[in-house]
Amino acid sequence: MMQKLYNPVLMKELKLRFRFFKSITGIMFYLGAMCVFVVGFFMITTQFTGTGYFRPDQSYYLFIMLSVLQMALVMFITPGLTAGAISSEREKQTLNMLLMTTQSSWQIILGKLMSSIAFLGLLLVAGLPLYSIVFLFGGVSPLQLITIFFFYFITMLAIGSIGIFFSTYTKRTITSMIATYGSMVFLGGFTAFFFFVGVIIDQTVIMGTTSLSPLTYFWASINPGALVLSILSGDMVEGLYDLVGIEVPLWIPYLIFYVAITVITLWLSVRKLRVNMKRG
Repeated sequence: MMQKLYNPVLMKELKLRFRFFKSITGIMFYLGAMCVFVVGFFMITTQFTGTGYFRPDQSYYLFIMLSVLQMALVMFITPGLTAGAISSEREKQTLNMLLMTTQSSWQIILGKLMSSIAFLGLLLVAGLPLYSIVFLFGGVSPLQLITIFFFYFITMLAIGSIGIFFSTYTKRTITSMIATYGSMVFLGGFTAFFFFVGVIIDQTVIMGTTSLSPLTYFWASINPGALVLSILSGDMVEGLYDLVGIEVPLWIPYLIFYVAITVITLWLSVRKLRVNMKRG
């Protein structure tokens, strides 16, 4: 049983990834960016109070900002780790040797993907001590933190699968990188733009009434930033439900959409990986 679960590609990728000095510098850069943000938040909020002291009731806003920032960093870092997984092997002319081993296409694809997810998971775990500041002042439940990290994992898995897909279908890493980051721009930026445009159009068409089309709701439901805010802000969710008239939590279509993206892109990557090799 253990031999069937053992993935040599995954073990090799983990050893190579964590031996490089750039992996350590990447973690340091990530934590440095988070620390700068936290310090900046404390400095700004203490100036607004006029007393030079931090108000404990503002720790919840720090938690929201940290969650949104981590989601943004996940969307920024993941393509860089996965977009060259297969194309770099092709450029180094080592892909043919990898395909001639006894490893199946699924083992190769999942090994490449899970090694990147493991590194991203280390980044998220390394940032947990910053969340202890929030729990020091209270106002946040552990269930919210667990939920946020669960959707971090789902988002990383989907983005990583998109990166593997483009890396398999393109011959050069730079092309795969551009395509993957373009997908992230669409999921993070264009979906928010389409949502606000949909709000304006819907309210104009129906003469100012507060009702939105299901398509406008869909753009909000697949936006990672909107998901984080919907989990942490109940008022925003209630306002969106009142506008759309659809009382389906945002996380349900988000989960369905990103799981579907993960399955489809991984399946297509596996089909493409050995397309030029004879079967049998």
